[in-house]
Amino acid sequence: MGQFAIGIDGGGTSCRAAVINGTGQVLGTGKAGAANILSDLENSLINIVAAARHALTSAGLDPEQVYKLPAVIGTAGANVGSYGKRVEGALPFASSRVVTDATIALQGALGDADGIIGAFGTGSVYNARRDGVSWGIGGWGFVIGDQASGARLGRDLLERALLAHDRVAATSPLTNAIMAEYGNDPERVVEFAHASKPKDFGRYAPIVFDYAGMNDPVAIDIVKTAAKAITESLDALLWPECPSICLLGGLAQAYRPWLDARHKALLAEPKGDVLRGAVELAAKLLRDGKGSWA
Repeated sequence: MGQFAIGIDGGGTSCRAAVINGTGQVLGTGKAGAANILSDLENSLINIVAAARHALTSAGLDPEQVYKLPAVIGTAGANVGSYGKRVEGALPFASSRVVTDATIALQGALGDADGIIGAFGTGSVYNARRDGVSWGIGGWGFVIGDQASGARLGRDLLERALLAHDRVAATSPLTNAIMAEYGNDPERVVEFAHASKPKDFGRYAPIVFDYAGMNDPVAIDIVKTAAKAITESLDALLWPECPSICLLGGLAQAYRPWLDARHKALLAEPKGDVLRGAVELAAKLLRDGKGSWA
């Protein structure tokens, strides 16, 4: 079965997979639930395999071939401790190569070219490639990192809503709307926060941008804080001859107007999305067998 491989984008909201042939052509795609290996390893493994099976079915192939095919999986948390190796050892593929979501985002956006990427979905992460050498920052999870991610925007919004409820900070139409959603009961907000996964916080991100567009002061402050974090992170990676910056993920377009002018001037459209990056790395795995790109 060496003529096929599977590329997988293990996102914090959903997991996407694609089956390719020996020429890198995508034959079928599939989707399943979240694959955040830091916050829910067991269900992440289930969803990675489910997405792969759906992709095989979409390609007109037997889903049981997951046991015979190699796979490249890009997921947040692969750079933390032994999580990446644990995932590799637990998956049923003929061989598994687990890399960070930043690695597949970089490949999807730039191909083999130099530049910088920032990916903003449920989580956030940055990567750069200069003279063929790549390195990254961020991607540490929203509890202590992932600034400007959907999960952090949602977490920050709930914090601001509680501060407004306690009259520590000013209210706004947005904080009023959030408290009304929870029956103006702060204990319900706290219960939600303690029981929720990053994707649950992330569902509030579009609401923050919607209210920012209506000049809500709290929403604008949250987005400006996130944009400042993006500026600082991009500056940490930027070099004078950097050819381009690409933004990826569900929040990429929403952030574009808020970026520093220096970074806007370098913005380029990504060549492909994060799943495309996983597919390209899977194609390389088929070509060289040893995966020398890792």
